[in-house]
Order: sequence, then structure tokens, then C-alpha cells
Amino acid sequence: MRHRTIASHFARAVLHGAARYGLDIQPILAQVGLQPELLSEPKARIAPEQFAQLIQRVWRALDDEYMGFGLAPSKRGTFAMMCHALIHCRTLDKALQRGFLFYGLFPDSPRLSLQRDGDWVRLCLDDSSLRDPMHFLSESLLVIWHRLASWLIGQRIRLEQATFAYARPAHSAEYDLLFDCPMQFEAPQTALTFHSRYLQLPLLQDERTLKRFLERSPADLLSRPDDGDSLSSQLRRLLSRDCNQWPDLETVADHLHISPQTLRRHLRDEGTSFQGLKDELRRDMAIYHLGQANLSLQEIAEQLGFSEPSAFHRAFKKWTGLTPGAYRAQEV
Repeated sequence: MRHRTIASHFARAVLHGAARYGLDIQPILAQVGLQPELLSEPKARIAPEQFAQLIQRVWRALDDEYMGFGLAPSKRGTFAMMCHALIHCRTLDKALQRGFLFYGLFPDSPRLSLQRDGDWVRLCLDDSSLRDPMHFLSESLLVIWHRLASWLIGQRIRLEQATFAYARPAHSAEYDLLFDCPMQFEAPQTALTFHSRYLQLPLLQDERTLKRFLERSPADLLSRPDDGDSLSSQLRRLLSRDCNQWPDLETVADHLHISPQTLRRHLRDEGTSFQGLKDELRRDMAIYHLGQANLSLQEIAEQLGFSEPSAFHRAFKKWTGLTPGAYRAQEV
């Protein structure tokens, strides 16, 4: 699977902003196909398509692309107009500067800037103007600008470091999927660091490709694609090729031309394990299939390599806090 599931935390964060407007969220959840009981489960996860639809509907209902987390709303279409303003720039540097200048026209907008330090550049976010106790808009802005910049030059910008001017949040494990680089919390500033060579690259997109890009926003920007450079990302791509035949750790290590001990050590340094990666993939695949109606629970268990449906039930409840049957029942 190319898309990874989204932690229920992020859906709750979106709704937290909407609550500031007194928005009735029940109709929106029904339209997206989510039950409030599902979102109340701390370990529950949702499909990326549902998350994208949730954001789009909240945007529409509030007419605010900041979803209630800014000092003032950012009307729908502001991001698209900014993209049209920068799409004809010659280099990424010029495009980013124009984008920041565009948002600078709105006094209460979050401020973004580039700080250069030798061969490195930091994309800095001043989040002092945000009402964002769950850090959702801060996270989203960093992810969106990183993905937008990568899309503009037609290649993924490798992040060297991500720093955050706040304490490590309870959902920080999700940051590995968002940023895929070394991280520091309680830092002097919130920023993403990358090599300055990217700034001089030409833009490879135009009005035609921008049209399709905006039609899919924010799905493509917030889908958290697993295209990182870390060993964990490489293993996720390798394991997802054949979900019926899971290779063991020794086979994977041989494929990567390293010893099993080295593989274990590197994964431990990245805060995960071989079994943990397999569990994440199985969890995400299970959630995808449970959202469809074409497979029974037993067939899903078989596809995921479980010898008995009962083993699948126990594993899924451990991963999400719900049994597969209860999870499917929560889908509207």
C-alpha cells in the first residue's frame, strides 16, 4: 500500500479547531464516514482518504484553511492563489520567497522565512501567531511547505533536521512519518533544515500540472507518503511488495547486504524494530480492507498472513483498541 493510515489524534485535532467556531461536526463525520466513537479511541487510525475529506469539508464549512488555529481565518482559495503566484518563478528560492511574501500580505498569518547558514538553509516557522495547543497547524504548515517545495522541483528534498519550539507531544511517534529525519524538541525555533543546493534548482511544474495538483489538495500534501531515505522507509517499501509472503529478518538483511545484527541495531537507532514495521504494515492494510465491503474478516486475516482469524482479532485490537468487527461496524 502506498498510503499509510492516519492516527485518530490528527482527526481530533482538526475537530478541536472547528469547535472554536461552534461548528456542528456530526454531519461532517457522517459525510466522511466516521463515527465519533471511533475517534475517541486513542489508538484508532483512519484511511488517508477520509482524513483528506475531513479537512476539505472543515475548510468548506469554516471558509478557513487554518481551520480555526490562526488569529484570523485564511479564506478558501488563498493557498491556491499563492501557488498561482509562484508557479512561474525560475528557481525554488524565488518561488518560496514569493510564497512567503504572498502570505505576508495578511497581517495575522503565520510567518515563514529562510535562514541560510553556509551550505544549509532552514525553513523557519514563527508560530507565535497561532492558537494551536495541539500543534496541528504548525505540523501541517511544515509538511505542506516541504511537500510543495519537493513537488515544484520534481524531487524529494532530503531533510537533515527538524526542530520544534515546544516540548515533545504525546503523538510524537507520528513525527517519524511526517519528517523522516533527526528531530529536536524544545529548540529555539520551529524549522526544517536542508541543503541549500535545492534552492537553485529550476521549477519543473507549470499551470497545467498545478491544476491537477490543486484538485488533489490536501490529499497529496497530507497523505504522508513513505518515500523517505531511512532504513525504516526502505523496509516498508520492501515488505509491502508482497503482503502474503512476509520475509524474515535474515532474508531482508541479506537483500540489503548487511548482517541481521546490523539491521536490528539500525532499526533500534531509528526507534523501531523489524516486527514493529511488519505490524504497522499489517495494521494499515487491515484498516484499508475493513473500509471495503468485498472481503470477509477471515479473508482479510488470510491476506495478512494470519493462520487463524482469532490471531488477527487479537492483533488488531492490540494495534487499534478495537476488534476488526467493531472497527468495521464503526464505518458509517
